[in-house]
Amino acid sequence: MSAIAIAPGPSATKPSATKPSATKPSAKRARPKLARPKLHIVVTAGPTREYIDPVRYLSNESSGRMGFELAAAAVRAGHRATLIAGPVHLPTPKGVERIDVVSAREMLAAMQFAFADADALFMAAAVADFRPARKFAGKWKKKEGGGGGATLELVENPDLLRTVARRKGARRVIAFALETGDGERRAAAKLVKKNADWIVLNGAGALNAAESAVTVLDPAGVLWRAEAQPKKATAERLIALLETAPRAPSAPRAAPRRGSRGSTQ
Repeated sequence: MSAIAIAPGPSATKPSATKPSATKPSAKRARPKLARPKLHIVVTAGPTREYIDPVRYLSNESSGRMGFELAAAAVRAGHRATLIAGPVHLPTPKGVERIDVVSAREMLAAMQFAFADADALFMAAAVADFRPARKFAGKWKKKEGGGGGATLELVENPDLLRTVARRKGARRVIAFALETGDGERRAAAKLVKKNADWIVLNGAGALNAAESAVTVLDPAGVLWRAEAQPKKATAERLIALLETAPRAPSAPRAAPRRGSRGSTQ
């Protein structure tokens, strides 16, 4: 009997277990940050001058630095800034719209014009409370008349901030107060009287200085204090305060008047 050779069949191979590819869970995409609404911020700065005659006037020591730093900080934060400046010797910050004025009444007219389409006002200017009842056409030559004294009749200037802020609606108003005694009480009273949202209190040392110590108040009391820090740092913190404050419900506002006041740069 012939032998039958049986060839071995193909080796049985177990199918290789295929592990599902390990995929790392996809990281959650960060939500895009919502752009902050661009604000139109009006800032007043510097002193005003109330002329007695063509060469002499009533004024004060304000340098305008705080207001100029506020306008510059507003632009750096992406906002539109209109700077209403009394007579100062400071360059216009980059990107800032500037209106130059001299007297308190000129500043009031510029404020009413600019604030008509604004979102906020920083009233950092040091406005003269009084002006001469009349301005002499020529140089006042009181000495030529003899006598040991002179009387200059003064009249009160309009209250610029109170005039503008009483119809502010949803817009924000930040007042400034310079006090030499009982400062917090007086500043708190001024905040209410002027219809402001916040008030920045500083002392006489802030005049014509690069630094200042400030106390910021709202209707509930003191928000924060800063001791002798550069005005640039104070300005940036105040702009941030404005940005993070809850927005009040919008209110109808007057349409801006056509034309311009002062000189813009």
